[in-house]
Amino acid sequence: MVTAAKDVLKDYLRGARGVLLWKLDGLSERDLRLPRTPTGTNLLGIVKHALHTEVGYFGPTFGREWPTPDELVPADGADPQADWYATETETAAGVIDLYRRVQAFADETVDALPLDAVGHVAHWGNAEVTLHEIMVHTIVDLQRHAGHADILREQLDGAAGLLPTNGNLPDAADWPAYTRRLTAIANRFD
Repeated sequence: MVTAAKDVLKDYLRGARGVLLWKLDGLSERDLRLPRTPTGTNLLGIVKHALHTEVGYFGPTFGREWPTPDELVPADGADPQADWYATETETAAGVIDLYRRVQAFADETVDALPLDAVGHVAHWGNAEVTLHEIMVHTIVDLQRHAGHADILREQLDGAAGLLPTNGNLPDAADWPAYTRRLTAIANRFD
């Protein structure tokens, strides 16, 4: 059986979203917000960025506006990183809820338009794009950020894996021995 291209893209989009949210499961507000890289990358900020990305690509790009713009970071705001962290007044539950509502909004756009529907991305110089292109671009972007979240989560508490139901890692691995072996190999190149 051949699955329609749009259905395949929708499935991959849902999967990327799910994995990204899964990486937040069970963590405290502090752990979700704490910067884990020198550039401030944090788990909740990745999700906040993802929701803003989806609103833009599946909203204004195709002539739709988010119904409650006060919930979003203004595009012309003073802080260029404002969509990469949760403020003191935002909760993790609130950001996650907003992202789920943004997903439904984006899905409405996907369901209403054919893959060859034309839109314009303002921050790409008003470039003409198709829904197909935006779906692929968004899936790639979300998977990239899911990879970031996977690494941050593993560094935080050792939780790692591809999916909640499929870790995609050996079950009985001796990870300390494995990393010592890889370190020994790397050290031969000093």
